[in-house]
Amino acid sequence: MLAIWAALIAAISASIGWFANHWLTAKRDESRRRIEAQLKFVERQIEELYGPLAASIYEGRRTFLDLLDSLGRSFVFHGDHPLPPDELKTWLFWAESEFLPRNEKIKELLRSKAHLIVGPTFPESFITFLDHCNSWAINHRRWKEQQIEYSWHSKINWPNEFGDEVLMTFKELKYRHSELIGALTAKESIKRTR
Repeated sequence: MLAIWAALIAAISASIGWFANHWLTAKRDESRRRIEAQLKFVERQIEELYGPLAASIYEGRRTFLDLLDSLGRSFVFHGDHPLPPDELKTWLFWAESEFLPRNEKIKELLRSKAHLIVGPTFPESFITFLDHCNSWAINHRRWKEQQIEYSWHSKINWPNEFGDEVLMTFKELKYRHSELIGALTAKESIKRTR
């Protein structure tokens, strides 16, 4: 009888051990899958949206500084004063070669990758950027097609907070990416030691 009880206790202990091990393994695997899913999404945000946006912001800033250097001052437009013809020619070259095409590229990224934007809403600075682009693009196109002059720039100034927000979010995503890789690596090393 004692042997039966000992066997029964051993069987119950083994079953409890098996269930506990199975439960812990399932929890660990679920945690790993969750981290992998988060990592994959963050990688998509960086690769498909914030990385290209950040590169465009950096390129645009450098190009704008080159334009200012070409004009020999720290601004392009001053109030309602028109640009002299030679400066207008320089400005239009920069606008058509760099600024307007880059704005269109950024607009397309925001349109096609809006699901990758961090947060529950479309950030206000992103909306201001779109307003800036649309105001400028339509007036410039009208000038090109109908020769109707305009102020040669958007009615809405370039939103500096847009660039700042993109670059800050890119930095935060890169940090989050590193954290997730570290967490995944830690889970893998724990798994290997068991």
